[in-house]
Amino acid sequence: MRFLIINPYYSISETPSPPLGLAYIAAALERVGIEVKILDLVVFPYSRQLLESVLKNFAPKIVGTTAVTMTFDNSIDVIKEIKSIDPSIVTVMGGPHVTFCAKETMSMFPELDYIVLGEGEETITELASAVDEGRDVSGIEGIVFRGKSGIVDNGPRKKRIDVDSLPLPARHLLPLGRYRALGMPVSMTTSRGCPFKCIFCVGRKMVGAKVRYRNPQNVVDEMEHLAAFGFRQINVADDLFTSNENHCLKVCDEIIRRGLLIKWTSFARVDTVSVKVLKRMREAGCHTVSFGVESGNRDILKRIKKGITLEQVTDAVKMCNEAGVSPHASFILGLPGETPETLKETVEFGNKIKEMGVSHGFHLLAPFPGTEVREEKEKYDIRFLSDDWRDYHANRAIVETSSVTRKMLDDIVIGWEDKFNGWLGYIRERIKSGEASEEEAWPLVNLERIVLVYDLMMGGIVEKMGVYECETASSASEALGIFADRMAGSVKQSRDEILSVLNYEVSEGNLKLRFNNGKYNLEWIDYLKQ
Repeated sequence: MRFLIINPYYSISETPSPPLGLAYIAAALERVGIEVKILDLVVFPYSRQLLESVLKNFAPKIVGTTAVTMTFDNSIDVIKEIKSIDPSIVTVMGGPHVTFCAKETMSMFPELDYIVLGEGEETITELASAVDEGRDVSGIEGIVFRGKSGIVDNGPRKKRIDVDSLPLPARHLLPLGRYRALGMPVSMTTSRGCPFKCIFCVGRKMVGAKVRYRNPQNVVDEMEHLAAFGFRQINVADDLFTSNENHCLKVCDEIIRRGLLIKWTSFARVDTVSVKVLKRMREAGCHTVSFGVESGNRDILKRIKKGITLEQVTDAVKMCNEAGVSPHASFILGLPGETPETLKETVEFGNKIKEMGVSHGFHLLAPFPGTEVREEKEKYDIRFLSDDWRDYHANRAIVETSSVTRKMLDDIVIGWEDKFNGWLGYIRERIKSGEASEEEAWPLVNLERIVLVYDLMMGGIVEKMGVYECETASSASEALGIFADRMAGSVKQSRDEILSVLNYEVSEGNLKLRFNNGKYNLEWIDYLKQ
């Protein structure tokens, strides 16, 4: 049987990485003998023609997709297209959004046959096998389906997955080359679970309160596997890498023992780090730790059940500085109880820790399905302004409190964005005048390269213009110059900017230039080999 998995489109501004959860699902399916293909619409331009071609050539019996809240509409649009092309295909959706509004989703969208709740690796293999063999699915835990008398919710699985029993994610099915060309990090996890109860997050409900840890040797095996693909950075995407000091130190010690030279980042809470742990993380290659600070107001921190203090934040920053790890802090604006005064406190606290060497950013509260702030909104001083899931990207306000308006919230984020853009403009002027060092120029140069690469990818420019005929092979630089001439005008960047990026991506092994039978061909290297 064949199973097609689709990663729905979302913007490059969200800093996408190869879809780890889908790679785990694919690996679980492959382990039971199911043939799997992944269509990644984050890095391939979507069209109905593309979908028709994939369905015709791969001929899947089941198509599955995933959805966080901001991608749900994109996911369901693809499901609708699939059913319009071939109504016999069985459709499945998983992910946090539909996990917490499953019956509602099934009622609204008849094109959807099944929803998988929570962690999906065991559920999807049981479901796929039952569908393939025509067996009854009513006894499968963790699914919502259409029974004879209506929609049936079998509820979540009673037992959590043993994370060491899972196969390595099926990254051979992912277009890793495209993500590497974009300079995006690749993600992995060393554990699953979160014991904390923040009212704006579904992590605990999605993967459980008890943290399950992978064997440190298996973790570092995977790190070596990823390093061999040539990625410059790994994101350790655990909800909380530092939740258990012993596990954290064992992973770091194994990296150090093997002499594995990699750069990586992780998430942490300010009340779970120490100088000892941070120094070991730094020695093992961790260069940045991200903390969810959320607010600069003590009362709001209590109300959202964050369980930290502002003193712990500044202490954690000092420990990071002592250990040589760069701290990053994220804040959420528009939380329950927000007032003009608390907003001011949060901005001022962000500026305070910035002076201590912390990079930081602001997001806006997005009350996702499954969060306490949404499910028990009557308890909180908050009003929802949108039920359009596309608005739930946390970059513009979709909530208000009794004393804070949408405009007040948006003004802070827009002001922060303006400062960032002003900084980029300052670097641009210094580059033009020849005053900027290579290190100073890098953030802007890299950002502009990413934008151009993404434009080339999503416009299908290389595929459309990546062939030209000539009698004899010329030099690679001359050939790339001709390709740059051909592509100029198809994107907003100049011919010289295009040529610079083509040279860079060829040198990095992300674009392949070859001469064969009187033709030069330029193509993305989508699937990487070790």
